[in-house]
Amino acid sequence: MEFSDVRNFFSSNHRGVINTFRRDGSAQTSIVVAGASPFEGDDGPVFVIVRGTSAKARHLKRDNRCNVMAVADDWRQFAVVEGTVTLHDYQNTDAEEMRQMLRTAFRACGDHEHPDWEEYDRAMVQQDAVIVRVQPNRVYGLIR
Repeated sequence: MEFSDVRNFFSSNHRGVINTFRRDGSAQTSIVVAGASPFEGDDGPVFVIVRGTSAKARHLKRDNRCNVMAVADDWRQFAVVEGTVTLHDYQNTDAEEMRQMLRTAFRACGDHEHPDWEEYDRAMVQQDAVIVRVQPNRVYGLIR
């Protein structure tokens, strides 16, 4: 299975679960809002870590492997992508580019506009948000 087989599923099912890896190799699981990457050259999932100091952000900065799963509202369908990530944050991305990328990722992970983009922009800066772009190595799931 390729990401192209589950792209539409990620585009319309945004409830996600990710696994990152602790120093000892054990998994750390978190919930996220995920989507299909809208960025040119990407063929994988995308999500935003709203707190750049979170455990998942620290783990991904140290070990760029993760698994991300999107589930249907009724939990009867799912798609999983195992892969490596590229991280974008305010330390490695120009502030204006980051602002635009965060807005683009927000739309991809929720299919709607934010009611107050300026408020969103301020919150993302304050929380040191991180955009996670996953490059798939393995894709599987159950989609009917």
